[in-house]
Order: sequence, then structure tokens, then C-alpha cells
Amino acid sequence: MSVAVETSGRAATRTLNVRRPLVAPEMDRRRLLQAMRRWLVRRTFALGLVLVALAMGMVWVRLQVTEIGYQLSAARQMQDRLEQQRRELEIELATLRDRSHLAELAAKRLGMRDPDKGQVVELR
Repeated sequence: MSVAVETSGRAATRTLNVRRPLVAPEMDRRRLLQAMRRWLVRRTFALGLVLVALAMGMVWVRLQVTEIGYQLSAARQMQDRLEQQRRELEIELATLRDRSHLAELAAKRLGMRDPDKGQVVELR
């Protein structure tokens, strides 16, 4: 196929030879359409994989948040129990340090009594 082209500055015409037709044959259109479909299927599949991965990541994060919530709740319950025990032990310690209670225990369990005059020696 040859095409005549006229240039603006010259009066001479040139002939261009085209080795292939300007319109693609039907077979090339089918191949192009198949290639585009394959590309679209690959892209859709890749996007689907990304979305599934993101969904699984969100589920994993939610499970981790729930697990940490349970651990935090258990830690708070343990803290409350320990604080209650500490208060009870402080009350018991105050009771055991009381002089009247100590004197009563010494008399009952050990048979001790208050010293008589002259039995107490002060050291300086």
C-alpha cells in the first residue's frame, strides 16, 4: 500500500510505503480482548487477595484487643483482692502491736505478769 503525502514547503510529493494494514485484523482484536480480560481477572484476583488479607488482619487485631481486655480485667480483680488482703493485714498488724493486746497474750499464753518493784533495772 502506498500513500502520497504533499509537504507544505515543497511542491514535490513523497510516497510512503506502509507494510502493514492500518486496521488490525479481527484475530488481533480477539487476542487484545483476551489479554485485557486476563489482565482484569488478575487485577481483580489480586485486589480480592488484598481485601481478604486486610479483613483477616482486622479480625486478628480485634481478637488481640479482646484477649488483652480479658487479661486487664483479671489483673484488676487480682489488684482488688491484693488491696483487700493488705487492708486486712494492716488491721491485724495494728491489733497485734496494741500494748493491751500484747499484755493479754503474754499473760494467757506465757504466764507473764507485770514486774514488781526492784525487778526493773534501767541502763544508761
